[in-house]
Amino acid sequence: MRFTVTPLCPSLRRWLPALSAVWLLAGCATNPVTGESDYVLMSEQQEVALGQRYNRQILKEMPPYEDAKLNDLVQSIGEQLAAHSHRQGLDYSFTIVDSPTVNAFALPGGYIYITRGMLAYLNSEAELAAVLGHEIGHVTARHSVRQHSAQTTASVVGAVVSVATGIQGVDDLTDMAGTAIVRGYGREHELEADRLGAQYMARSGYDPDAMLEVIGILKDQETFEKKRAREESREPHVYHGLFATHPRNDARLQEVVRAARTHKTGTSTRINREGFIRSLEGLPFGDCTSEGIVRGNRMYHETLDFTIAFPSGWQIDNREDLVVASPDNGDGLMQLRMVELEKRMPARDVMTKLMQLDNLKRGEKISSHGMNGYTAIASEKTRSGTLPVRHIVLIREKTAWIFSGTAKDSRNPYKYDRQIIASAKTFRPLKDSDRKYARSNRLHIIRAGGDTRYRELAGKTPIDRYAEEQLRLLNDQYPQGEPRKGQLIKTVR
Repeated sequence: MRFTVTPLCPSLRRWLPALSAVWLLAGCATNPVTGESDYVLMSEQQEVALGQRYNRQILKEMPPYEDAKLNDLVQSIGEQLAAHSHRQGLDYSFTIVDSPTVNAFALPGGYIYITRGMLAYLNSEAELAAVLGHEIGHVTARHSVRQHSAQTTASVVGAVVSVATGIQGVDDLTDMAGTAIVRGYGREHELEADRLGAQYMARSGYDPDAMLEVIGILKDQETFEKKRAREESREPHVYHGLFATHPRNDARLQEVVRAARTHKTGTSTRINREGFIRSLEGLPFGDCTSEGIVRGNRMYHETLDFTIAFPSGWQIDNREDLVVASPDNGDGLMQLRMVELEKRMPARDVMTKLMQLDNLKRGEKISSHGMNGYTAIASEKTRSGTLPVRHIVLIREKTAWIFSGTAKDSRNPYKYDRQIIASAKTFRPLKDSDRKYARSNRLHIIRAGGDTRYRELAGKTPIDRYAEEQLRLLNDQYPQGEPRKGQLIKTVR
């Protein structure tokens, strides 16, 4: 991407010195870690209030994982680390969010989150402490606050430029603070969080070498995800700061860990591998029952009581408010979403009144599994140009189920039309025999025998793709390791 540099106009040049003076006066604060002055635009009280507000929003979008024992473990470890941090006075909150993604992040004021997807790949209490310590480091160094201040300043500058130059849209900026929170803050801030996290681990009695072990585990997970994404012709979904900025054998990170050992207290170090692994018994692995389960090309949703089969070989992306499916080569798209109706209405009216489609063609009534519906084609603007989009609406009681799909090739826009219609007609309520497929896979802990092999274990799991690789990743033995006799290992059932 290239940026076009627009010269400052004279009026803007007159305003900048005054604005700079205001920002410098407003932004004088002492960094709790370094003791040096930081450029921030909020007090600690404002930081905590901001974190409280964001926390409420996060928990609406990402519900907590309901397991009191596991949540107590995460909170306890987090509090021990925070008690040895540079900001011991904050009221820290540590929450497991019910998401299969591999992630952890921190909000201003001490709100720290780790996904159950991240927990599944960890193999000791010390590794969990490494992840939480890293996120505490972001809080103590006020990385999100400093990023928020930079974003606020950038927004002000953008607004001023827009007014002074007459160029509209200059202040339409990306929310840098929010992006950094979930994707990382850049190499220097991430390394600082590693350094602080390793120190807090050592002061709490944990082995800071676990920081390096976590890097290795998640680098393996990242390698596998990128390989899988290439095979499935999609973008990889990878974790943010803790390893994204580090190569596997990062000399600077190794130096950070070695330096942290000088903060060690006592003669022993806490690792607790077996106790931690046993605590993961029953942890959901992959999709959550309440969000819907994808198995092969079929999706099962127990909460909403439906199942649907997408075209064979298509990739399914189960998002928060809709389901998106596309062929491997990405030249088509189909999506499913639901709309609750205030009162029952004909399916065609859903298209014309709610969806506001006024150019319907080839419209006709359809029915499927006892549901009445309507299908038609509408010309719509997409990223690939104006294309004919197939819409199908099925009515079940006071809910409209809306299917939309198209091919992205303007020369062959009806390439997937029959498949889209056929897929929508597989939509139906769950049968009793479906319900076992609509429930989450879960971790099950076993002790390996002398002849235990991942290939055999993979054949006994419900994981339908890459089962052997997934089991090795879960147990930090990717890509070719095998269980050792007597080792506690995670399986999936």
